Amino acid sequence: MIRSMTGFGEAEHRTEDALLRVQIKTVNHRFLNTSVRTPPGFDRVEHEIQHWLRSHLSRGHVSVSITMERLEADDDGLPRIDEARARHYAALLTELRDTLGLDGGVDLRSLLRFGDVFTTADAGERPEVEAEWVRPAVDAAARAVVVHRTSEGARLKADMDGRLAAMRESLDRVAERAPARLVAERDRLRAQIAELAEADDVDDERLAREIAWLAEKWDINEEIVRFRAHIELFEEACEAGEPVGKRLSFLVQEMHREANTIGSKANDADISHAAVSLKEELERLREQVENVE
Repeated sequence: MIRSMTGFGEAEHRTEDALLRVQIKTVNHRFLNTSVRTPPGFDRVEHEIQHWLRSHLSRGHVSVSITMERLEADDDGLPRIDEARARHYAALLTELRDTLGLDGGVDLRSLLRFGDVFTTADAGERPEVEAEWVRPAVDAAARAVVVHRTSEGARLKADMDGRLAAMRESLDRVAERAPARLVAERDRLRAQIAELAEADDVDDERLAREIAWLAEKWDINEEIVRFRAHIELFEEACEAGEPVGKRLSFLVQEMHREANTIGSKANDADISHAAVSLKEELERLREQVENVE
């Protein structure tokens, strides 16, 4: 079953003093492109996070967001007064007043001008971040992304199956019309040959080569056979159970090449219309394949 490159997953991991949350979002990209956003202190595990993701995802732009909430009993997230810093500022201001011989005293309003007298628990030294408790959350979020991608992939496949069925119908119309069109063209050519044969300067050998060349030019059986083979390979790839987006993209290109050849050889309104229908379905198929992992 194919997987989409669009997905979302999140997970949490709780330790004795912190709650780790991981969110992963993915969209389509030709390769695996990872962007990791973490709180301070995670720098040393960012490279490992990218490595862990490779075991779950093979293609797509992957955005990882990690947040950490400390769970200490006295950490309510509210600001606190850094009393030592406030005392130091007060002493400095008092010393400055005495040195310069200024009037007035150091009051609360003066100290509040220094914003760093307020602090929060997060402003302190953060604990060392260990890969052992980061990875479970990253792996769990990545597995959730895979589940989401698989679900999206099922919807993609249902749509692509409809496109392939429509192309088969167009090919059937081409295959049904091609013999009659070839007979009509052959009859027209014979009439022209009969008219030319009345002239004395007709080169029989050259005429035979022209007939052979025109017969080859009009024959689209090989294109139909190859197109149908590409459809079968496309369907087999969708059941491979591995990332096949690049292979599907290649097969769509090959099918488009055959559709162009059929259109250029058509010389018939019905076949030309069928070739246009093939190209329209191929364009819709290509848009879907661009999001397949």
